[in-house]
Amino acid sequence: MKRLWLGLGVALLLVAALGSVRLPSLSNPSTEHSFSVALIGDLPYTFGQEEQFRHLIADINQSDVTFVIHDGDLKSGSTHCSNELIEARKQLFETFTKPFIYVLGDNEWTDCHRDNNGAYDPLERLDYVRALFTEGDRSMAVPSLALERQSSVPEFSRYRENVRWAYNTVLFATLHIVGSNNNLGRNPDGDAEYRDRTAANLAWLRETFALAKAGDYAGLMLIVHANPLFELQPDDPNRTGFNEFIAALETELSSYNRPTILVHGDTHHFQIDKPLPRRGPAFPHFTRVETFGSPNVHWLKATVDPDSANVFEFSQELKLEQGS
Repeated sequence: MKRLWLGLGVALLLVAALGSVRLPSLSNPSTEHSFSVALIGDLPYTFGQEEQFRHLIADINQSDVTFVIHDGDLKSGSTHCSNELIEARKQLFETFTKPFIYVLGDNEWTDCHRDNNGAYDPLERLDYVRALFTEGDRSMAVPSLALERQSSVPEFSRYRENVRWAYNTVLFATLHIVGSNNNLGRNPDGDAEYRDRTAANLAWLRETFALAKAGDYAGLMLIVHANPLFELQPDDPNRTGFNEFIAALETELSSYNRPTILVHGDTHHFQIDKPLPRRGPAFPHFTRVETFGSPNVHWLKATVDPDSANVFEFSQELKLEQGS
């Protein structure tokens, strides 16, 4: 394995002055002050890639990371969305020996209408993967982390996949935002699903920032599947499904100045940048991180140290022996 530390442009985010309010209901007990997190996504895509992914699991299990976050897509967009395949991937994820948090991707449900996916009903697939991956109030794998689910709010009882947790003095939250334009624009049923899920996502986003402001958290990490395509015009048909999220995110960032990371996958292009706002100086406290994805079976290590000059630092954990 080759480890490459990123330079000053990536090892960033100064610690802001913190308040004194704690939110213990979100906290996981920790004796660590600094800790690290493995970030992966868009893996494994094929049966042939499973062996490489097993090596990646072993590598992460042997590392010092505290937990693992997968930002969606457990198969390619051209393979069947069968129960058997999805359940096999879940069993594979359970072989992590670190707490494992999984974010739903578009290949698990949104794109399952395609003929080469088996011509499934995407909404039926959504119900299936939602039930399979969101049991209980703890993360997957053993040991596990305690999670708060948005479904605890009666109005949003359907959205068990939106979770939040705190570790040490950092707040983490996932939002169910997927590629393929976030399921908007294909048919009326999909558009209705998009509207309802977006209402839940925006409520979860705003509440998460409110908690971050009220608490003494050194940083905030948001995790979604989709690349929101910040660089496209708002009327671009590939971005319309992300406009409401982007607008809400910009609004929250304008009144919140602590380190905030958005982690996503979807387009399989490792990048770290500052895409917001689209016009004017970038928010200095906001950074986008896109994880590796197939065919690159690598992972990112996020090192979190609230007392360091940089709250978040990212290193590439490269598996140099890549198969075909």
